[in-house]
Amino acid sequence: MHDDDFRPEPAPEHRIGEPLDTLSVADLSERIALLTREIARLEAAREAKTAARDAAGSLFRL
Repeated sequence: MHDDDFRPEPAPEHRIGEPLDTLSVADLSERIALLTREIARLEAAREAKTAARDAAGSLFRL
């Protein structure tokens, strides 16, 4: 085994529900950008799964 196998995962850059009162306006802007990118990633995954499900469903509709 390598030492890299035991490296802890990095802490998330944002936790849902965490207090926001200590963050600066710049920090809040960065969080919004981070979460906006994550939403886009989630939507793309959902669209891909929906397309795969629909394609599979069409094979069984005869």
